[in-house]
Amino acid sequence: MPLTVTEQITIADWELTEQFVRSSGPGGQNVNKVSTAVELRFEAARSPNLPEQVKHRLRRLAGRRWTKDGAIIIQVEETRSQARNREIARERLADLIRKATEKPKRRIKTKPTRGSIERRIKAKKVRSEVKKLRGKPE
Repeated sequence: MPLTVTEQITIADWELTEQFVRSSGPGGQNVNKVSTAVELRFEAARSPNLPEQVKHRLRRLAGRRWTKDGAIIIQVEETRSQARNREIARERLADLIRKATEKPKRRIKTKPTRGSIERRIKAKKVRSEVKKLRGKPE
């Protein structure tokens, strides 16, 4: 079933690949026998459903989860349930894409106020005087 991220963005099944692997850590024989951890791979660079700006922001947000061939890999091994790990991985991918759809606000440069400039200069003069007085007396 397709993954709905927003009203405009829906990810098709062919773009997602799930691989189930054995979890690490404690758990005894359950960990040794059952492949409950999920590795979700999303072909983000080839996705026709994502606009270019979203792809660029997604690449920056994904960080080291972004592969050289333009895929995002999300690994989840939180629970002992394969189905729950699968849901968590899909939720994380959807959240990541939702964050990438938000346009960052442009930063508006601000000028320091006249009072703050004067206070800064006064503090520098006071500090300078303190340091001058540390010298040897003449």
